[in-house]
Amino acid sequence: MSPEIAKQSGEANAAKNIKDPGLGWMIGFLFVVSFLGLFSVVPLRKIMIIDFKLTYPSGTATAHLINSFHTPEGAKLAKKQVKALGKFFCYSFAWSFFQWFFTAGDGCGFANFPTFGLKAYEQKFYFDFSGTYVGVGMICPYIINVSLLVGGILSWGIMWPLIDNRKGDWFSADLSKSSLHGLQGYQVFIAIAMILGDGLYNFVKVLGRTLIGLYNQCCKKDLDPVNSAGDDPSPSLSYDEKRRTEMFLKDQIPAWFAVVGYVAVAIISAATVPHIFHQLKWYYIVVIYIIAPILAFCNAYGCGLTDWSLASTYGKLAIFTIGAWAGAAHGGVLAGLAACGVMMNIVSTASDLMQDFKTGYMTLASPRSMFLSQFIGTSMGCIISPCVFWLFYKAFGNLGVPGSQYPAPYALVYRNMSILGVDGVSALPKYCLILCCVFFVGAIVIDLIRDLVGKKWSKYIPVPMAIAIPFYIGSYFAIDMCLGSLILFIWQKLNRANADAFGSAVASGLICGDGIWTLPSSVLALAGIRPPICMKFLSRATNTKVDGFLES
Repeated sequence: MSPEIAKQSGEANAAKNIKDPGLGWMIGFLFVVSFLGLFSVVPLRKIMIIDFKLTYPSGTATAHLINSFHTPEGAKLAKKQVKALGKFFCYSFAWSFFQWFFTAGDGCGFANFPTFGLKAYEQKFYFDFSGTYVGVGMICPYIINVSLLVGGILSWGIMWPLIDNRKGDWFSADLSKSSLHGLQGYQVFIAIAMILGDGLYNFVKVLGRTLIGLYNQCCKKDLDPVNSAGDDPSPSLSYDEKRRTEMFLKDQIPAWFAVVGYVAVAIISAATVPHIFHQLKWYYIVVIYIIAPILAFCNAYGCGLTDWSLASTYGKLAIFTIGAWAGAAHGGVLAGLAACGVMMNIVSTASDLMQDFKTGYMTLASPRSMFLSQFIGTSMGCIISPCVFWLFYKAFGNLGVPGSQYPAPYALVYRNMSILGVDGVSALPKYCLILCCVFFVGAIVIDLIRDLVGKKWSKYIPVPMAIAIPFYIGSYFAIDMCLGSLILFIWQKLNRANADAFGSAVASGLICGDGIWTLPSSVLALAGIRPPICMKFLSRATNTKVDGFLES
C-alpha cells in the first residue's frame, strides 16, 4: 500500500489514535454497539429452543455439567477438579514468575529458547515454555493441534524459505521484513486466502443447513397445526421436558421490549459511532443495523445446529462491503474495520445469548434472569476489555508489533483484509495473487473432502483454518499445543478415566496461572521495574566475535 493511499485511507489518523488508545472512547464504542445482538434474538428464543429444538451443543454441555454438580458424585468430583486446577494454577504462575527474571531485553528468556537449534529458531521452530499454549493444546482436539503443526511446517519449513530465495526477483531485496510488498505480503495474504476459503465454505454449508432446517420446520408446522398454534406441548414429551418448557415459558420477555430496545440502541449508536470513527458514516451504520438481525438469526440458528459461530465471517463480509463502499479516498480501511467490529459484536452476542438460553432451559433457570445476567456481563465486558487492552498497551509498548511478546497477529490480518477490500489486488506482491487463489481453492477442497469422507476419516484430515494460522505467526505455539496433546494422550493411555475427569482442570490451571502473571508483570513494567537478567543464545561464531569484542 503506497504512502499516498495510506494517508487517504485514514491510516495516518489511525496511527495517531494508536499512540493514545483513548480508553473512554473505546468504552463508549463498546457500550453503543454491544447490546444490539442481545435484543435482536430475544423474540426468537421460543422458536429456537422449544419449537425447533436446536441442540446448542456448548450450552447443553454446560447445562449437563451444572446439573451434575447437584448430585453427590458430581459435587465430590467438582471439589477434586477445583483442587487440581488450583495446584496447576500455582505451578504455572510460579513458572511464569521464574521466567520473568531472564527477560531483561528483546529476544531474551526461555520464550526464545532455540530448542531445535538456531537455524530452526530463525524459522520460528522452537518450544517457548508457555503454560498457556500447553494448556490450550490439552483442551483442543488432536486434529486442530496437528493441523497447526502441518501449517507451520508447510509455511515456515518449506514455502517461506523458497520464496525468500526469490528475493530480488519476485520482490525487492531492499524491502524491510515488515513490508507487505515483500515476504510478509505472502505470509499475510496467503493466510487470509485460506481463512476466507474455509470461512466461505463453512458459511455456505451452515447457511444451507439453516435454510434446509427452516424449510423442514415449516413443513412440520403445516402438517401439525395443533403444535404450530402454540398449544400445550406434545403428550409424548417426558416429564422433564414438560417441566423445562413450562419454566422456560413462565417468565416471558415481551417482544415489544426487544424491538423497542433494538431500535433505541440502534438510533443512539448511529448518532454516536460516527463521532468516534469519522470514516464510518451514519448511513453505513443504518444499513448494518437493518441487515444485522437477519445475520444474527442465521448465526444463532447455525450455531444451534453445528455449535459453530461464524461471527468472524460476517465481520469479514462487513470489512469488504463497507470498505469498498467508503473507498480509499474516504478512509475505507478504517471504516471497514470499524464496521467489522460492529457486525461481529451483534452476531456474536446473539449466538452467545441463545446458547445461554439453552443452558437456562436445561437447568430450569428463568429466561429473564439469563437475559439480565448476559446484559450485566456485557456491560462489565464493555469496561473490563478496554481496560485490559489499555494495560497491555501501556505496559508492553510493542503490542501488535511482529516478533514481539504480543504480536496480535489477527489485528494485522484484519487490517490487510480491509486494505485488500479497498485497494484491490494492487497491494499484493508478484505471484502472490496466484498463490492466494491456489490456497483459497485448496481450503475449500480440503473442507469438501472432510465432509465427503465422513466422520470416521475426517478426523485424520487437517483443518484449513488451523493450517492458515501459523502462516504468519510461526510454529512455536503449535509445538507447545502439540506437547499439550501429547501429555493428554499419554495420560489417557495410562489412566483414561482420570485424564477425562481432570484433564480440563489441569489445562485451565496452566492457562490461568500463566495468564494471571500478566497482571503483576504489567504492574512491574508500569512501575519501571525491569528484570535483572537477559538470557540469550548465540551461535559459536557470533559468540567468538562477542568474546573478542569484550576482550578488546
